[in-house]
Amino acid sequence: MAPKAVTSPAAFPAVFAVFTVILLFSASATAHDYSDALRKCILFFEGQRSGELPPDQRVKWRSHSAVHDGASAGVDLRGGYYDAGDNIKFGFPMAFTTTMLAWSVIDFGRIMGGELGNAVKAVKWGTDYLLKATATDGVVYVQVGDAISDHNCWERPEDMDTLRTVYKIDRNHPGSDVAGETAAALAAASIVFRSRDPTYSRILLNRAVKVFRFANTYRGAYSNYLHSAVCPFYCDNNGYQDELLWAAAWLHKASRRRQYREYIIRNEVILRAGDTINEFGWDNKHAGINVLISKEVLMGKSPDLKSFQNNADAFICSLCPGTAHLQVHYSPGGLIFKAGGSNMQHVTSLSFLLLTYSNYLSHANHVVSCGDKSASPALLRNLARHQVNYILGDNPIRMSYMVGYGPRYPQRIHHRGSSLPSVGAHPAHIGCKAGSRYFLSPDPNPNVLVGAVVGGPNTTDAFPDSRPFFQESEPTTYINAPLVGLLAYFAAHA
Repeated sequence: MAPKAVTSPAAFPAVFAVFTVILLFSASATAHDYSDALRKCILFFEGQRSGELPPDQRVKWRSHSAVHDGASAGVDLRGGYYDAGDNIKFGFPMAFTTTMLAWSVIDFGRIMGGELGNAVKAVKWGTDYLLKATATDGVVYVQVGDAISDHNCWERPEDMDTLRTVYKIDRNHPGSDVAGETAAALAAASIVFRSRDPTYSRILLNRAVKVFRFANTYRGAYSNYLHSAVCPFYCDNNGYQDELLWAAAWLHKASRRRQYREYIIRNEVILRAGDTINEFGWDNKHAGINVLISKEVLMGKSPDLKSFQNNADAFICSLCPGTAHLQVHYSPGGLIFKAGGSNMQHVTSLSFLLLTYSNYLSHANHVVSCGDKSASPALLRNLARHQVNYILGDNPIRMSYMVGYGPRYPQRIHHRGSSLPSVGAHPAHIGCKAGSRYFLSPDPNPNVLVGAVVGGPNTTDAFPDSRPFFQESEPTTYINAPLVGLLAYFAAHA
């Protein structure tokens, strides 16, 4: 549940103090090498790869893993990404990761320079897997691996001998949430490949259409049927309605077919487009829906979608310190902080929307009215830049939360492959419980997972650099994916 809005007069001194901190940190910020951070941010995804690794794999301490995934169900589910520091392939966050990587390329690819090719490869590693997971009509394979058995072990992905159970949704066991997000990912990626590989782009778009039709026709939340497998890890706590609108928005953007625009208009109220407008992440797409659709409104093309722009404006106001509409907390050092674990996922996702919307506003020569104050595109960019700079080391403890960037960064991240000796250094099998001594070791991880952004500090800007504190020390793919677009922009506008 989102923190309540700060409305009491007594709260305003603290809010303005945070805004002052943000401005001070922004004014005294280190001259960051955003291009280096972008390169490392994208490189991280190669450390999360599952399956048989390609010859051009750059993270050399990783090796082939999970090369028989799907065999127990008679399907090929090799490939894809491990979501975080474990060895499970969770389809819901993987699809969201792929959507955000694609959106980063769509909006910022033209300024990525030499990293564009690596960003596109990162998208394709995700979509190649999602195509496999949706190859059977009326079925989406949504997870590979038993999370309970996996989390009881501390093993390298190359060694894992835990259950690789395959989980799926179908017409009798629907999952409109994960299917909707998968359709969104495929549709968004089809735009990425439209000119680069038209044949592949058509395959992605056609599959997105089929998967969306399935998600919309057979409605339900996947965790209703797969609760013991996906909860408490990636339960659908927010409902599936937002993913249906999100998928329709991406299908409209990718196909320009009127039916998806009509679907959005027809279902805006039914699917609760105006709910929780200040949330955005793998489980809640509301703010993303409103920002994505608002681009057309701001360009003067779709006045009948004006309510989505109103929602997007309200979202912006909910993030701006010093307004009566604030609905997020800021740490004393100025970091966005929301309830729940792995806070950096909120920081990067919300900052991506701040930056993206600021660009849409700039092109339309528009500002956001927040009561007696206004939020200009420049203000939104500064807020986003501050969050990025905080991640890269402009914070009270001068810690870069991106592994391998800057002079001081987390050394003991909660990540199996990083914390255990590589296969090259230790060819012998390391069993389920044999890895526990590495988990509990005070020593730094032997394999540096360059580019990984961890969950981050607590509400007081303190950070325990310790593996057992997984909410703070575990990286995830969906933390990094929005950061790709942010870093690309700031590298080009340093």
